[in-house]
Amino acid sequence: MTRGASGPVVFAYDGSDLARLAIEEAGRLIGGHGRDAVVLTVWQPFDVGFVASDKLELDAAQVLEVERAARATAAAGRALAEAAGFLATSAAVQAAPTWRGIADFADECDASLIVFGSHGRSGVFGHLFGSVSFALTGHSQRSVLIVHERVR
Repeated sequence: MTRGASGPVVFAYDGSDLARLAIEEAGRLIGGHGRDAVVLTVWQPFDVGFVASDKLELDAAQVLEVERAARATAAAGRALAEAAGFLATSAAVQAAPTWRGIADFADECDASLIVFGSHGRSGVFGHLFGSVSFALTGHSQRSVLIVHERVR
């Protein structure tokens, strides 16, 4: 597969404040200006992996409910990307681990850039629960923009 410089920006969106910040920051840094984008929420059965856009408590064993909530979360992110000037669509995919779902999706749509917010998990916590940013940057052949929480 050829890496495309003109493919869409893929926003990995989990519904968190940091994911929202990543979309806003990408709009400022690279400018939406009508650029194509896809807002992606990765979900996992039995391990939700995102914050539902309507803040509902989810039973991860209810796969259809989790998938529906993932689609709604991605749609909420799409609205943020559109507000940042992107021509956005949304998608939700089931994948484990999360980083692989993001990388595979970006490859499938020939993404020019992957954008996400890093929760800054490192040390023992990062080792036990994995670091999406570490794994994604280490395994993806796509350019990656990692947005960190602003220090006040």
